[in-house]
This record gives sequence, structure tokens and C-alpha cells, in this order.
Amino acid sequence: MTDRNSLDGLRGLYQDLIGLEESQLRNIERLCAELETRMVEFRNLLDKNPKKESSRKTLNSGARFSKYPIKDTDTIQLLTSPPWIGTIQLDEEQYSVNPEFIEGTLLLADALDLDEIDAARLFLDAQQDVEILDRSNLVSAVIRFHEQRQFLLECLRLVLKHSTDEHLNPDHRQVFHELVTLILETKDGPARNGSLYTQKCLGAMADIEKWLQVLGERYQGNLTLGQSSTPESNEVIGFQQVSLMQQHESLGAVLTCLIKASHTGVEDFYMVLEHLPKLDRWNNLAVHYVPVIMAFTSQYGPPEGSASLREARLLNTKIMDSKVSAPWALRNLQAATVTWWLAEYSGWYVEPLTGSPVLGVNLDAEAVARSEAFFQALRDGAFQCTLSIGSQLRPDDWADQMKTGLTEHLLRDTPALILGAATSNYFQDLVMEQIEAFADSFITNMPDTLRRLRSEEDDQRKRIQSRLQSDGHSALSEQDLHLERFLLIIAYALDNRTEAAEAFWGDTDSNLYGFLQWASKRQSTPRVGAFCEMLRAISKGEEGATSAHRFLLEEGNITSARIRRSSSLSWAQIIAELNLYTSKIGEHSASVLPANQFIKRPSSDDIDEPESALMLECYLRLTSHICRESAVARSWILSHPTFRVLDVLFLLCSRTVRTCLHACAFTTLRALITNKTAEIGVTIWTVLDQWASGVFAPAGNVPRLGKSNVPALADNLAFDTMADDVEESSHFIGLLQSLVAPAVDESGLNDSLPFPEQLGSAYRMPGIDPYIDFVIGKIFALQVDQLDISLRHQILRLNILDFAATCLESFNEDLVILANRSTLSVDTAMNASSLLAYVRLHPFSRVMEWMFNERVLAALFAAAHQKIEIISSASPDGPFILSLLRCIDIMNLIMDLQSTYLDIVQPLIKSQSNGRSQSVLNPTLASFEDSVVTNLRLIVDLGLYSGIGIQHLTVSSLKLLEKLASSRKLNFQPAPALSKRLNGNRLIGVFEQHNDLERVARSLTLAMQCDLREISQGINAPGWTIKSVILDFLNRCLAFSPDKPSLAHALLGFVCSGSDLDIEPDGRFSRGDSLFHAILRLVIEYPDGAEGTMQLWSLSIKQKGLEILATLWESPLTSIFTLTELRTSDFLFTLFLNQATLEPSTPWDGQLIRDPEFMFSDSAMAFQQYMEQRCYLCEYASIEVRLLAIDIIPSLKARVFSTLRGSTTMPDGTDLANLNIFSLLDFAELDLFNFSAAPDLRYFTGIDFTITVGLDLEDGNSEYNLKIVEEMISLHLNQLRKNGRLQDPNEEQGAWSEAQSLLIYLHGMNNYSRLSSSRSRTLKAWVNLLTLFIRHCDLDQDIRAGLILQSFQIIVPKLERYVAENVTDAIYLADLINTLLFELDFNSSALDGARAGDVTGDRLLQIFRTALRAICLPDGDAQLREILYNICHRYFIGMTEISSTSACRRQSIQIVKASGRKLIEVICDDVDGGSGTGRISALLLLNSLVILANGESSNYLLDSLDGNNFVLVLVETVQDIPQELRETNAPDIPLLLSYYESKFSLLLSIAQSREGAIKVMNSGLFQSIRASRLFSVDPDIGIEIDNPEALSKFYRLLLSIARVIVSVVLSRGPHNEQTVSQARSFLTENRTPIVGFFKRQAKIGSSLPTNAIADVDELVELFVLLFTKTGFLEFEEQRDLRQPGFT
Repeated sequence: MTDRNSLDGLRGLYQDLIGLEESQLRNIERLCAELETRMVEFRNLLDKNPKKESSRKTLNSGARFSKYPIKDTDTIQLLTSPPWIGTIQLDEEQYSVNPEFIEGTLLLADALDLDEIDAARLFLDAQQDVEILDRSNLVSAVIRFHEQRQFLLECLRLVLKHSTDEHLNPDHRQVFHELVTLILETKDGPARNGSLYTQKCLGAMADIEKWLQVLGERYQGNLTLGQSSTPESNEVIGFQQVSLMQQHESLGAVLTCLIKASHTGVEDFYMVLEHLPKLDRWNNLAVHYVPVIMAFTSQYGPPEGSASLREARLLNTKIMDSKVSAPWALRNLQAATVTWWLAEYSGWYVEPLTGSPVLGVNLDAEAVARSEAFFQALRDGAFQCTLSIGSQLRPDDWADQMKTGLTEHLLRDTPALILGAATSNYFQDLVMEQIEAFADSFITNMPDTLRRLRSEEDDQRKRIQSRLQSDGHSALSEQDLHLERFLLIIAYALDNRTEAAEAFWGDTDSNLYGFLQWASKRQSTPRVGAFCEMLRAISKGEEGATSAHRFLLEEGNITSARIRRSSSLSWAQIIAELNLYTSKIGEHSASVLPANQFIKRPSSDDIDEPESALMLECYLRLTSHICRESAVARSWILSHPTFRVLDVLFLLCSRTVRTCLHACAFTTLRALITNKTAEIGVTIWTVLDQWASGVFAPAGNVPRLGKSNVPALADNLAFDTMADDVEESSHFIGLLQSLVAPAVDESGLNDSLPFPEQLGSAYRMPGIDPYIDFVIGKIFALQVDQLDISLRHQILRLNILDFAATCLESFNEDLVILANRSTLSVDTAMNASSLLAYVRLHPFSRVMEWMFNERVLAALFAAAHQKIEIISSASPDGPFILSLLRCIDIMNLIMDLQSTYLDIVQPLIKSQSNGRSQSVLNPTLASFEDSVVTNLRLIVDLGLYSGIGIQHLTVSSLKLLEKLASSRKLNFQPAPALSKRLNGNRLIGVFEQHNDLERVARSLTLAMQCDLREISQGINAPGWTIKSVILDFLNRCLAFSPDKPSLAHALLGFVCSGSDLDIEPDGRFSRGDSLFHAILRLVIEYPDGAEGTMQLWSLSIKQKGLEILATLWESPLTSIFTLTELRTSDFLFTLFLNQATLEPSTPWDGQLIRDPEFMFSDSAMAFQQYMEQRCYLCEYASIEVRLLAIDIIPSLKARVFSTLRGSTTMPDGTDLANLNIFSLLDFAELDLFNFSAAPDLRYFTGIDFTITVGLDLEDGNSEYNLKIVEEMISLHLNQLRKNGRLQDPNEEQGAWSEAQSLLIYLHGMNNYSRLSSSRSRTLKAWVNLLTLFIRHCDLDQDIRAGLILQSFQIIVPKLERYVAENVTDAIYLADLINTLLFELDFNSSALDGARAGDVTGDRLLQIFRTALRAICLPDGDAQLREILYNICHRYFIGMTEISSTSACRRQSIQIVKASGRKLIEVICDDVDGGSGTGRISALLLLNSLVILANGESSNYLLDSLDGNNFVLVLVETVQDIPQELRETNAPDIPLLLSYYESKFSLLLSIAQSREGAIKVMNSGLFQSIRASRLFSVDPDIGIEIDNPEALSKFYRLLLSIARVIVSVVLSRGPHNEQTVSQARSFLTENRTPIVGFFKRQAKIGSSLPTNAIADVDELVELFVLLFTKTGFLEFEEQRDLRQPGFT
């Protein structure tokens, strides 16, 4: 078979070439290598094998008779199904085929005129596109065929372009030059090969023209014959026509590049000239030859070209004679060609010529002939043709009415250029470059002709004006305007070409600059318009506009008198004309203007001359453009000493003036406030409000208008009359948008109003509510249904939405939060007079009120609902897309700000509503989501927009969809119209109701494909941003509803039904091409970084993808499906194989961990993202280990545990090394950089920034909200300025520097917090994984013991470090050690033997030593100490099981002694003051230590305990036992009894030594027991505790006490009279209960609980022993004998 990835390869190659053009390609070597593999394709160009009868027979005969088995089953099964009827051989492989395949192949061959075998190959290759394109196999094959041709041509064009691109790296340019010579075969072959290739391109263009003609005839034939064609056939024809047109355009560009690079010959020009007469339609096909013609004229016309004078003269003869001998069907194109040629060819005769071939030639006569030929060409429409190309080739996305109107006027009676399809940007630039070259050549080489052109037009205009004055008949249509057309041609050629404009201004000695000066003089009114357009075109950008401003300054001086029209165009002329015109307005207004200036509409005689309005409009447009682009020009205009620009502009907005000037005046005002300061904004707001209210009074010499007596009425009249004109309304709203935008000199806090607080207070309530009501309530809400899709209405809608969005964006809701939470005095610190005034007057409040109005919401939802087809074909930077984007932005803002508005702002406004505008919101709407409920189509639209491929639209759509999908109102309330099966989630239902769920999921899946070329561009790649936003959207949706079906689940590929999920058997999930699988592949394939460093942009994508997978595998709803897919994909093994070893030398975003700036940069976040990935790996591995322990699959279990030990077995049986489970802890070796303490604060002392911790952060992390911190800093700086503390510039700089230091520090704190949290989570996950691994690994006990000892070797040093640095991490490690100690079999043979035993002892001693050190640390954590107590306790238990441990015991007691008295103090304090299990653990450790000391006959521990009065405290607390038991809640009784048991166990161990028994006795043991009265309790009842086993617990408690008593007696010995006496007294006092114990033991009386029998038996035995050792019976007998009366 052919390379099925050929199309993908060409597409990728094209992306690389584009990336190189944009300086974003990093791997140039790969590009060159791929280009070299395409040499044959480039040479073959568009060659294809036509249909052949032999191939058709081969296809049919093979299908009938061959019996070969099927090959490549996985591929063919997607295309066809049995019954097979035969086979076909394609590229040495046999494929079984069926009738459908043969039929489709033959249809494809007919559609493309393609060889049947090639068609079969293409038909088979296209099957992989069927799912992606959602088209039939036939249509997909046609699309694939043409896309491959188009990408091939585009790659060829870019290679040719790069080979001559002066902006490209010279080395790279040379490489492309070499590639071109290889393609053209001129490197080792004759130069003529280049010409042959050019002719091949020309032939390909001719073939396409024939093909298009055939397609058109086929379509027209069907219509003529009345034959009905299928939608599929119409789609195939339509797509082919568009695609062939694009290929024709690419070939035109390729030819142009070949000509400009001198790879052609003169004969090729002749071939083009022979072909051009055959073109009979003025459409795209003809335009595609324009750059070719102009490139040929530039190459072979001038003396600096490639042709000799003789060749040039022959060409001139050919071109000139063809007008008579072989006229073209397109006479206008022929005329234009003549002018293009003459402009270049005349360069030969600029300087005098001598010698052959001009000997005997009358050069003067030829010059006259050339001039006449040029003028004749102009009369034949040459400039009209060139102008139509320049104006229509580049579509106008912004409805420039003036420029369009002027162009249409100059193109009257000209054949219309019919462009069936939009041309590419590169082709437009190519044509404009050629037109610019023509203009330069014409100015340079034919100056006399140019002068004659203006002279004749001026004379002609004078005659026309004379005739107009004499007979009153206008003859303007008779005037030739060729010079105006030429000016406009230059304007179109240079428009939006910044480099060309910069080059123009950079060379003031050039012919073009001289022409500019020449053309600026003696201008008629039509010429003024064209000249202004030309000047606007070359003044783009700051530098260009400033240069144009200087040019206008140089061309004249300001005069107050009426200037002559013949002077040069300059600021002086513009200002004088404006002053003149406005003075006439004032004169006229004084006599006819009524009380309100807005009532009268302009009449036809309001303007002095018919062309005055046009001229002024041109001046205002030019002024607007230059002021918008140049700060220098703006400053000059606004600060002009005599020209009061604001007064003039607002006078031009009078109703006696044409509305076109109103729009221009508003535009100029908007241009003047570009990058406005607060002062300028306030000034213009004031004048604007006066004008709108009818009280405008110009200052200075400008005439004064009549003053209104009814300003409120004037307000309405101004808006009423303006609303009738789309253009005027649009520009006025644009001005309002710029006025409400924040000023550039503000701090970014947005704490001030964009207008004066008392604006309009003299005649209405202050504020700008009337303006908002006009824009939102009058235009947007009422007229939205009237807005068509014309450009003017699109721009109006954009300006409205931009205005509303700006009002919402500029409101700072954080000020309200800070006023309530911080100690800052927000009212006095902010720039507004008060927070109340800010909230009440800010346009946010009124706009938000309108946003809850039903009519406005209807308009908003209507604006958000657009057809996908229109969006796909619209320009991303055009008003249609931008208005849609702004509409979605507004909805996002409403979702973000509605709680602030509804909960705070609206109630506040209601309480301050005196005189305020009438409320317009719908009170039944509790939230924006309530309106979405009735407009659920929005949800589907947002999903469709996200897959449209426009980055900004995708981002905004997904952000809004994310918020809506996280709404309970929209998720868990079923829509009435939806089926019961979908009643679990409304959003899923609406997608399925419109059958768009699959479409959206498919588009998101395609966006998630991992593209290596995209990766090479990094964060700048649009695909990276889209991936990131899609992953964020899915993560948030899943986090909101992980255990209930949500929109995210449906998009991922799950079938949602009610509250359950399932997998469709033949669905995308089952096939492995769902969004879930795309994310899975992304996680596996996406790199961790590039260029030898871990990079944040790359790591974040993987981390977000893993987070989605983690949510799915943890949720009971999706875990079974997710884990099955992950296991099928060998996900665990792939992750392990992809893990990198982390070292101190590992770079993170270019920095090492030890670098000082690490924690303050994105490097820390890169490390944090990697930690999150490692955490997910450990968590997923833990799940697999846990599952394998339950559902044992021997082969898989062995493979998983082998991977955990460092070796992964691949499916083919090979073993690959990977990081083992211990190596996964390598991150713990990396020390986090402890940055310095907080900076010393001088200006910000006393400000509590901790109030921002966790404030309004979506992820809920406990970190500083730096946005609010910055706002607090700005407020405090404002306060300091108001207090006069920052008057000194040094103080201002010092405060600013301190603020920056503080922000940097807090940023570092945030990074440290996140990084520490991620590392702790990762450590916890690793601890859990190791625990499960040790617990469930099927390994020999000796190997298992060895792994545990290895774990100790790795863990203990880290624990020793963490106990002082990170308590949380220390707890995780300590808990792991404790668990492993319990898992360790101390009787294992691995621990026997001298060497093994020593190693074991050393490891355990290291654990013990580390634990004791950690216990002794000051300010230690109680939870950590509890675990450490358990570790030590388990250590002692384990050591007793190991043989020959006397040395270890001695070392242990030495370690205890080395720890000092502090150790015992800490443990004793935990026993006394601890809680829960902590004091029990402390008692257990003390017990073990006492046993250790007893075994070594050491009194150190007893002395230490006695020094802390610990034994006395233990004994004394015995008397409190009954009271504590009665006061303790039932759930806590078992824990309290365990504590008592541990305490008595410790007393028992103490009492087992002689010295210990003495201390226990001296502490009052028997006295405490007596005081407790525990032995006085009825043995049939026990103590009163809330526990069902109270009696058995009672006997267990008595048993513990009895053991201590017996131990004390035994340790002191029977000869110690004091002990024996107290014991006898104890027995005497408790004779009755003791007798009761004996009775219970003898089963006399009531029966015992079963679980108390053993305790009673032992208790009786202890009392028997006590009777014996104390001689109690003999003592009692002798005492009775001594009593009186005894016989």
C-alpha cells in the first residue's frame, strides 16, 4: 500500500514551513529531511493517471476470479463487509473486496478522472477519514485527493518563498535554495529545466481551468435537463470547485515565486501571453494570473531585469500589437497589462540610449507613442482593472463606508470582478507587492505621463465647473479620475503592510515620497479623498502615523483666514476648513436653530458646496486615523493653542449637519481618547453630556449654539434621532465604550468612576444611566430583531456588546470584599468619593440590571446563537466573530459577578433609589441560570463553538460552558421535553435532543490529539491553549459531579442513562477513539519538557489529563470502565517506563532547585506539576495492587510486581528497566529552597494580608490571593499619597520597591505552599503504595524481610530530616515504619546469621535512635510522637524475638541514657496531658523501657520516672477511676479502659523490680486502691458505666490492679513487714468481695459473663497467691485467737 500518512505528512510539513515563516520552528533538520523525501512529489506536481479501460478491467476481473485471503484485516473491515467477491492487489498486497467497494471506486474514478487502481488505493486510504469528516467514503476520498494536492502546492510555494526570503536566516535560506535546485533539477542539470517546470505549472493551471469548466457544465447540464442530483453529488461538485480554485491560486503564487527567483525564460512569458486571450471571465481564475503577469513585466521589462533591450523591445511589440491583432476577451485586463508593462519597459528610456538596437530609432516618437498607448489603456479601463483587483481582492471586514463609496465611484461603469471564493492572505500580499512595484515603476519611469495626467484632469475639472456655473448642468460623470484611481491603487497596495509603509517613510529621497509631496498640492475635492486614503494606508502603526503627522506639519502653516484649495494638504488646511465649516454652522444656527438643537434635520442647502461634506469627511477620517495611531499627534491636536478640537467636533454633531459627519466626529473623538488619561476622559464626558442634554456652549471664537431650556427633553431627542441611523449609533456607542474604559494613568485598581461623579446633576440624577439605557435598552433590546447580517449591523452589535462588557469588566468587586474584611479604610483610600458612590454610580450596576431584563436577555441569547457555517467562513478578526466572542464574554462576566450584584449591589441601590432611573430587571429571575433554562440551545452552541478551531472563541465558550455545567439548576433538574431516560442531567439531554453530542465530542477529541509539531512551539501553539482549556473544563465538571452522570461524562464517551453510566458496544469508547482515549493517549505521549528541561507548559497538560483519569478511576460511577481501559492500555507500565530520575541537577523551566530564583518563578510550579504526576502514578499503582490482591490474575500480578521492583515485561517478552518503587521516592532527596524571611516593611506595616489566604481561589488552596494583595497595596499607596507621605519621589520609589518585594515574597510563599502540599500528597501516596506492595507481594518471607530492611535504609534518614522540617511528611514516614515493623517477620531466616543479624540490629537501632531523637524535639507534634512511641514499642517487641539480642539491649539502654531526662519528661507529659491513643502509646513505650531496664538491672529509668514524680502520679490517679468512668461517654469507655490497662501494665512492670516495688508502695498504692473503692463494689453488678460489657470490664480492671498488688508483695518479699501488713489490711477490708470472687469462680450464685470467666479464675489465683505470701489465713487465725471470748 501507499503511505497512508502521506496527507498527514504533507499537512505536518506545511505546518513546519509556516512555523519557520513565523520563527516558531525549532527543528529545522527534521524539516529538511522531510522535504528531501518529497522531491519526487514536488517534481511530479499535480500529475495524475487518467481513467484507463485496462485498469477498470483489472479491477472487475480481479473481483470476479481471485481467491486470495484477506490482508490488513483491521483496515478493511472498517470499509467493507462480507460477502467478499474477490480481491485486488494494491502495492504488493492483496485485499478482499465486495460490490460496494468496487462501485465506490468506479464512482471515484469518474469523479476525479483518475486511474481505477489509483482510485481504489485512494478509496481505501480515505476510510480513516470517514469518522473524522462525518462523510461517506466517496466524499472523504474526494476531499483527501484534493487536500493532498493543495498541501503539496502550498509546501512547494513556501519552499520557493523561503529560498528568496531576505528575512530568513541566511543559512536556512541557502538550504531552501539548494532544495529548489533539486526540485527543478537545475543543480546538476541545465538551467532550462526551470523553464520546463514553469511550463509544467502553466499546464497544470490550464488543466484546472478545463476541469472547472467540465464541473460547471455537468452541474448546468443537470439543471437544464431537469435531472435531480443527490446532495452528495452536489457536495462533491461544490467541494471540487472550491478546492480546484485554491489549487489554481497556489499555482499562480508558485509561478510568481519562480519568476521572481529567475527560474524562468522569456519564452514562458510568451506562453502566458498566448494563454491570456483564452480567459473570458473576469473572476478568480483571471486574477490568479495577475501576479504572474506583473512578475513577468518586472522581470523582463526594465533594464535591471533579466531580458536584454532587444528582448524587451520584442516583448513590447508583442504586447502592443496584440491589442489590434489578437485582442483579449478581457479587454480591461489587457489594458491593465499594457500599463504594467509600459511602467516597467519605459525604464530603458529614462536615460539616453546609444548603439544597437536603437540605432536609427526615433526615441522621441516612441516616447510619445508609449504615452499615448498608456492613455489609451487608461481609457480602456486599465486603472479601473487594477483598482478593482486591489479593492476586491482583500475583503473589507469593517465596512469602511467612505473608502468603499469612493472606490465604487471611481469604478463606475467598470466590469465587476466576480470572486467566487475568498483569496488567501498570502496571495493578497503577493498581488499587493506587485501593484506597489508597478506604482513605483510608473512614478519613476513615466513622470511626464503622470504630470500630463494631472494637468489634463485639472483642465477637465475647470471646464466642468465652468459649464456647471453657466448652464447649471452637472457633468461630473464626464470627468476622468485616473489620478484619483492611481492614488487609491497605492492606498490599497500599501494598506496593512507595515513593512512597506516603514520603508516608504524611511527613505524620504525616494520617488514615492516625492510623489506624495507632489500629489499633496493643488488637490481637487475628489483627489483629497483619494490622497487621504493613501496617506492613511502608509501611516499604520505608531511610527508611520507620527511620520504622517510630521508630513502634515511640514506642508503648511496654520492660518485663521479661509485658505485656498490649491495649497498643499496639511494640518493648516484641515484645521482651517474645519473652522470655516463650523463657523457657517454657527451662523446658520443663530437664525434657524430652535430651542433644542436636535429637533431640526439637515436640509440640502446647509452645506456651502456640494463636495464640502465629502472633503470634511476625508479630513476627519485622516485625523482620526493619525490620532488613533500616534500619541504625538493626539497630544498636538489636544493641546493646540487656537484650534479647540472638542468644540469643533461637537458642533459637527449638530442636527444641521449631515449624519455622515456625525459619525466621523464621534470617530475622531474616540481616536483622541486612545490611551486616555483620567483628565481627558472627564473633560470629554462633561462636554458630551452638555451636548447630549442641549446645553452645549462652545468656548473661544467658535460660534455658540442656542441653549436648550429643556435639557431632559434634549437628552431623549438626541438619542431618538441618533437611533435611526445605524452608522451614527455605532460610532457614538464606540465613543461611549472608550469613555467608560479605565484610563491608562490609573493604578489598575479600577477604584474610580470613568466620569465625573456629579455628571448631569444640574438637570437630572448624576451618572450615565441615560447613555446605558440608550445603548442597552433602546438599541440592543428593541432593535436587535432588525439587525441583519450586514457589516454595518455587525459592527453596531459589536460596539454595543463591547460597551456592556467594558462596563462589567471595569467594576472591581474586590473593593466590597476588602471593605468588609480588611482593616484598610477603603472609603478614604479609593479614588472615588466613597464606596457607596462607586457602587451606586458605576455603570456596572445599571448594565447588570439590564442583563436581568427579559428583552435584553432575549437579545443576548439571540446574539449568542449563530450558524456554524457562517462562523467557520468568517474572519477570526472580523466583527462577526468578535461580537460573538464579546457576547460570550458578557455571559461569563454575568456568571462571575451576579452574586455580588444580587446580594450586595442591588439591595444597596434599592435603599438609595431616590430619583434613580426606573428599575428594568425581572424580579422573578434569581440568577442568570434561570434564563438559561429557557434557552438551553446556548449549551449546544457553546459546545459547537468550542470545536470551531478559533482559539479565543474556543476558550471563552468552554469557560462559560464550564460554569453552566457546574450549576445545579442546569444539571440536576430535568427539562420537560426530554425523555425519561435522560432525566438525570438536563445538559446531556439538550445535547442529545439536538443530536450534537457526538459532533461536539468528536471536535474535542480532534483537538486533544498529540501533535509533535505543536509541541515544538510550546506554550505559543494555539493547540496547547485549547487543550489546556478543554482539560480544565472537564476537570471542573467532573469535580462538581464525580458520582453522577454529567456533561463531561457524556463527552468523554460514556452513555449516560438516568443515574447510571454504560459503554455503547459499537460506540466511540468501545472503538478506542473517544475523548477519554484521546486524553489517555495525550497523557502517555505528551513529553515532560523539551531541550533537556522539565517545562511547566508541558507538565501542566499531562497533570490535567491525569487529574481527569484519577477522578474517573476513583469514582464508583466510572471506576470499573476506567480501570479496565487503563489496564488494557498497559497504562501503569507505560507510566513507569516514562518516569525520569529526579536529581538536584534536573532543570525545571531552565532553573535548578538550588537556584535562588527557583521558588519565585514558574520553575517551582513545574516541579509541583511533576509531583502531582508522581502522586497519581502511586495512587493508580496502589489501586492496581489492591485489586490484584482481591481478583488474583497470576500473570498480571507477576508483571505488576516485577515493574514495582524495577523491570517491566513487554507484551513481546522483552524486559525493560524502569524506576523501582524505592526510586520513586527520589523527590524526597531534593531539598526545597527555604527562601529568606519576609522583607522588612516600612510602608506596609500593620496590614494583614492573611485575609486574602484562600479568598476567591477556585482550587481552594490555602495561599495568598495575589490579585487582592495587589489591590490592598494599591489602596494603601493611595492612602499614603493622600496623607502626604509620598510627596518625595524617593519615598514614592521606596514604597513601590517595597510593594514589589512583598509581592515577590508572597508569590514565593504561594509556590512553596503548593509545592510542599504536592510533595506531601505524593509522599502519602508512595507510602500507601509501598505498604500495599509489602503486604500483598507474593514473595518468599526472606525476600520480603529483605525488602522491608531496604525500605528502612531508605526511609529512616528522610524521617530524621523531616521531623524538624515537615511534620506532615514525617508522620507519613513514621507511620510507614511502624507498619513495616509489624509486617516484618523477626523470625525470618533472612535476619539470622552473624552478618544478617548485625545488619538487622543496626537498622532497627537506627530506627530506635531516630525515633527517640524525634520524641525529644521541642515543640514536637503529638500525632507524630504517638507513632514514634508505637515504633519504639514495636522495636522492643521485635528485638525480643531475635536471638542474641543482649548487645542490642545494652545499646538500646545506652541510647535511652544518651537521650537524657528530656525523653522521659516528654513521655510522662504525654501520659499526663495527652489524649486518646497518644497517652496509651506513651504508656506502652514506658512499659517497654522499664522492661528493658529491668532486664539490664538498670535503675536509670526508675530514677528518671521518680524524678518526675511519675510513679506517684500514676498511683494517685487510681482513686479517680470510678469517677472518670461515670463521666465518660459510652463511645469513649473502651479507650479509657485500655488506658487503665496500659497504666496498670506499666505499674506491674515497675513493681517487678525491688526498687520499683518500693517506689510503688511509697506512692500509696493501697491507699489509692482503698480510696477508689473498686473492691467494695458488688461483684454481681460491677461499676456503673455505660457499656454493655460493664461487668466483664469490671473484672478485667480488678485483675489489673490485683496483678500490681501481687507483684509488689512478691518483689518486696514476705519478710517486708510493711508490705505484708498493708496487703493483709487490703485483704481484710475487702474480704466480702473477695469471697464473692471465690463464689463466682466456684459457680455459686449468679453466673458470670462468658468473657469474664478466665479473668475471675486468674483473679482468684492471684488472691490465693496473695493469701499464701502474706500468711493471711494464719494471721487471721491468730488474730481470732487473741480476741476476748474466743474458745
